[in-house]
Amino acid sequence: MVVAVLWGGNFIALDQGLGHFPPFFFAGLRFAVLLPVLLFVPRPQVKWRWLIGYGLFFGTLQFAFLFVAMEIGMPTGLASLVQQASAPFTVVLGALLLREKLTPVQLLGISAAVLGMVAIGWHRAQTATLLPLLITVCGAFSWALGNLCSRKAEAPNPLHLTLWIAIVPPLPMFTASTLVEGPSTGWHALTTVLDSPTGIAALTGLAYTSLLATVIGSGLWTTLLGRYPASTVAPFSLLVPVVGFSTAWLLLGERPHPFELAAGAVVVGGVLLGSARINRRRAALEPAPV
Repeated sequence: MVVAVLWGGNFIALDQGLGHFPPFFFAGLRFAVLLPVLLFVPRPQVKWRWLIGYGLFFGTLQFAFLFVAMEIGMPTGLASLVQQASAPFTVVLGALLLREKLTPVQLLGISAAVLGMVAIGWHRAQTATLLPLLITVCGAFSWALGNLCSRKAEAPNPLHLTLWIAIVPPLPMFTASTLVEGPSTGWHALTTVLDSPTGIAALTGLAYTSLLATVIGSGLWTTLLGRYPASTVAPFSLLVPVVGFSTAWLLLGERPHPFELAAGAVVVGGVLLGSARINRRRAALEPAPV
């Protein structure tokens, strides 16, 4: 739930960052600022293919798709919702590729959460164009593939894995920025950040998305994926749009419709059902009353 709060607020940070930086450059900068930290952090003892796969799918493609979608008109609150399609993607891929089993209660909870998410998406999609929605869904699928790479990595120290994926996104992101946005556009935005009226907000957004969302949020998420099945952890990401809608309402004036609030309650209830395996495991470990 802490991760959901951090990631839900992250969409406000992304909105502020994209108000000043072009999307591909901002996506690369998000991870490039973490590279000096790696001088003091040992490389995680995992196979290179899972480290690079996690960095490619979770760190590179997910945010490339998301940032472009937001840049071309994806509303902040709706982006926080559609991105959580990664949860059912992760559950399905985990069952197909990792042979993880689902309980009937989990299936019921996940189905309810997805139903609530689809209802909000359908309602929001009435005022949004199709292309940003499709691009955001591509980002969600990339996130799901990254979740599986993280789980397969089985990192002894998940925080080290989260930090070391920072070696992957900068090069492809800055290359894409040079080819698509222009060789000097991003660097000009960086060198003039303190002189721009949107610069301070963009730097604050960069700090939030790099430290709170990536280091702390993704570090906790990676830890959870290492301890519990993907089908147990992934549904919690469906809480992110509830936080995203709330923060977008308070800070950006994006007021949710009562229908969306009701559907959000269905999402929360579905997540609680989807996490039933954790609750039963905890109950089994507690001593019986004497």
